[in-house]
Amino acid sequence: MAKANDLTQGNVTSLILKFYFPMLLTNMLQQLYTIADTAIVGKGLGDNALAAVGNMSSLTFLIFGFSMGLANGFSVIIAQSFGAKDYSKLRRSVASSAMLCFMIAILLTAVSISFLRPVLRLLRTDEAIMHDGLVYGYFIFGGLIATITYNLCSCILRALGDSKTPFIAIIISSVVNIFLDSFFIFVLKTGVEGAAIATIFSQIMSAFICWLRIRKIEELNITRADFCGNGKLYSELFKNGLPMAFMNSITAVGCMVIQYFVNGLGVAYTTAYSACSKFLTMFMQPACTAGFTMSSFTSQNFGAKRFDRIRDGLHVCLTIATISYIILGSVMVFFPGALARLMVNGTEPVEIAKTYLPVCGIFLFAVDFLFVFRNGCQGFGKPFIPMISGIAEMALRIAVIALFISTVGFRATAYAEASAWIGALLLNMTAFEHTLRKNLSSPVKSRKEVKTVA
Repeated sequence: MAKANDLTQGNVTSLILKFYFPMLLTNMLQQLYTIADTAIVGKGLGDNALAAVGNMSSLTFLIFGFSMGLANGFSVIIAQSFGAKDYSKLRRSVASSAMLCFMIAILLTAVSISFLRPVLRLLRTDEAIMHDGLVYGYFIFGGLIATITYNLCSCILRALGDSKTPFIAIIISSVVNIFLDSFFIFVLKTGVEGAAIATIFSQIMSAFICWLRIRKIEELNITRADFCGNGKLYSELFKNGLPMAFMNSITAVGCMVIQYFVNGLGVAYTTAYSACSKFLTMFMQPACTAGFTMSSFTSQNFGAKRFDRIRDGLHVCLTIATISYIILGSVMVFFPGALARLMVNGTEPVEIAKTYLPVCGIFLFAVDFLFVFRNGCQGFGKPFIPMISGIAEMALRIAVIALFISTVGFRATAYAEASAWIGALLLNMTAFEHTLRKNLSSPVKSRKEVKTVA
């Protein structure tokens, strides 16, 4: 049996960096094989197939983001229980999270498949890419339970301070995914469904590897009794999980509105936006990972009442986000054409992408800092401010693109993103500082030493 990783004791910078880098490599590998998917689809099946798959990104973010937010919310309770050394609640939280995620996976699968066609119509999806979009969507959403299982398992491991196992899982599944992508598309000539099948299979592998690790953790010696219904615990899990799930979904709705406007400009714009979105998501990963690190670190130390360490953790994570912004924001500003040509074939989509990437590169600092402060709020067990910020993001995206697309064209999509990031950052930064100062000044003293209880 192996022990979980305690983030409540030891040097803050060292602990965070040891936790951060395996998770960063995990997230980057996920994005790289997503980009590999996109590149293989674009080069192997053409720009229309790429547009069809890219057109699904906002919709998959709506569904996957909801499930990921739910798993992240559940993991806060798991991490706080571990930080407080309440191993009985820890085991019951993991067991209850598994049951709830299974039921939600079944529901989301049924809903997403049933409403796929009308939603694509609502997004003004061009008929030239409708068929491929439907095929890809039916396969991806049909395998949703694999994605949700992996998300939950990886969130549980992160909550317990293990970022290495998801990294190992992603290394293996990425290699398999890229191989299967190439095999299905270039050898079997399957079309976009081949990319979807490869993705689902890789998620199953990742989930299985993480599950094997969870079974070996000493503090998670789960028995049948831990699965017994507990209304109070279910309520606590949903209280944290649902606001985070809705935050992701609300944000996704704003992205879907942008997709609606982009689709109205033509297939070339849909193709360019698809490629830009992939790069933007990848370039967010270092700071996004710093955010996940902040969530796990804050959750454990909040449970242990080590509020003094949370401030130190914030400084380390913000430093990581700043370095990420300087490097990757510069690449987006100075090399947009080179980036676009890595994914698309046509000259027109490349020129379109060059109007989007530099603007997002300049304002990338806002979303990088947002990840840190928002996840810090979630780690405190305060998910409603991030949810409210998600509503603000959606409102700003919709307002900016609706007001400016007729005058500045496609560049309005970048202005919409920047406005949403800045608005959400201000809300989460204020809420985080208020909560931390309130806890630091409370009568409950921070614990300098924590004694592990078996």
